[in-house]
Amino acid sequence: MNDLVYARRKKVNALMFALTAVCATLASGTLLAILGYIAWKGGSSLSWSFLVNLPKPVGEHGGGIANAIVGSAKVVGLAGVLGIPVGVSAGVYLAEYGRGKYAFSVRYAADIMNGVPSIVVGLFAYALIVHPMKKFSALSGSVALAFIMVPIVLRNTEEFLRLVPGTIREAALALGVPRWKVTLFVILPTAGRGIMTGALLALARVAGETAPLIFTAFGNRFADNGWLNPIATLPHTIYTYAISPYEDWHNQAWAAALILMAFVLVVNVTARLWLRPRLT
Repeated sequence: MNDLVYARRKKVNALMFALTAVCATLASGTLLAILGYIAWKGGSSLSWSFLVNLPKPVGEHGGGIANAIVGSAKVVGLAGVLGIPVGVSAGVYLAEYGRGKYAFSVRYAADIMNGVPSIVVGLFAYALIVHPMKKFSALSGSVALAFIMVPIVLRNTEEFLRLVPGTIREAALALGVPRWKVTLFVILPTAGRGIMTGALLALARVAGETAPLIFTAFGNRFADNGWLNPIATLPHTIYTYAISPYEDWHNQAWAAALILMAFVLVVNVTARLWLRPRLT
């Protein structure tokens, strides 16, 4: 009887192992297929002139997306400047000082914000900035992306600060160091690698957002001209070119998608490599 039970358990174990292996293969295979297809479609249109030139008028062959690359760098960079300090500060408060109903409310709000569709954030930024200013702008696009970044950075910061052993806090406090100095000069440096990793992943996340930028930055076929004017970005350019009736624009959309995918991939790999020494 025991031999029969053992044999059945081995069969069930083998079956479940095979199912999980198939699911893992399907998941990774789908991702690799998407990446490979984008690389195949976009690689043929990718060139140095495509990276450094501005778009050409409709009907003319060629042109580039230099304005979109610069615009994405500006919008995402400013979003990081606005969102990362707020998210880190809020995460420090929740991990080190947050107690009671207020802290619970902040965590709950952050979790809700993480689940809010990005198009809703874009509409909010439109009502908050674009409508009063009566114009689209790079600034409003950055603010919209910063709204998306804050809850991501907040929760990541809180989690990594909670991983810091309590004995480190107790040792610093036992030496008579004020609580704020313990947090600033002991706890934050200890968790700094993880916090920076979370910030990089948040930047990679918002770099591919399209919906908020449609309502805020809008797009611009000319060179960058300040923070208070419409600006081209890679996601919006991909969207615009993809829905156009022009074959040349379709090819450029694939090439732009390849550039954006490469940026996100590099940031993600960098973040993982940055975090690995701390985990090992």
